[in-house]
Amino acid sequence: MEFRAILKELMNELQLNQSQLAAKIGVKQSQVSEWLNGKSKPGYDNLQTMCLKLNLSANVLLGIDED
Repeated sequence: MEFRAILKELMNELQLNQSQLAAKIGVKQSQVSEWLNGKSKPGYDNLQTMCLKLNLSANVLLGIDED
């Protein structure tokens, strides 16, 4: 699964819109929009912040099956 699809699904589960996610992880809403549209992907620091702030495993964000 592509990162943008994972992020969309995650945002739906957590009931977060783009602005809320951006505020939670300390980026601009336009950056989240670019991730969701597949124009860019988050770097290491943003991935790490998402994991910490959203209480997620990096495997979830990276689409790595833990089976």
